[in-house]
Amino acid sequence: MKWAGFVFAMLFVVILVVAAQQGKLEAGFRASGRSALMMGPVLLLAVLVMGFTEVLLPQGWVERWLTDASGPRGLAVAWLAGILTPGGSVIGMPLAAGLLTTGASPAVVVTYLTSMATLNVLRLPMEVGFYGMRVMVIRVLACALIPFLAGGIARLVAPFVLIP
Repeated sequence: MKWAGFVFAMLFVVILVVAAQQGKLEAGFRASGRSALMMGPVLLLAVLVMGFTEVLLPQGWVERWLTDASGPRGLAVAWLAGILTPGGSVIGMPLAAGLLTTGASPAVVVTYLTSMATLNVLRLPMEVGFYGMRVMVIRVLACALIPFLAGGIARLVAPFVLIP
């Protein structure tokens, strides 16, 4: 998180300088204020979801179901949870962060995030409405194994990624 904060701070400095040069500093702060009012409650709730996930998940359950020791079972749980997570990234990313802090393996979290992005069940009716049942079914079948593949690759590469 420290690196993310640093990158955002540097990006903000660059944007601030450009806005100042173009005389748009005040307008930028007004737009930012509107965004803060709109997104602030969502971000606060996301942080609360992350914290409560960390506190409420029993350590024994996490060790049994969501670590590398759980094997394919952990990936299957993550796959199903990703499919069923409502709200997409706004809910899923804080949940994933909470899972990591409780001891879930990176492979499980990658499986969860990939499943949430590719197979979310709440999106299916909209897909049927946009491009029909046939294409939706083809897409779901084509994507069904991608989360397992991503989790398996994550399990293989995680020991070699030395970033904390």
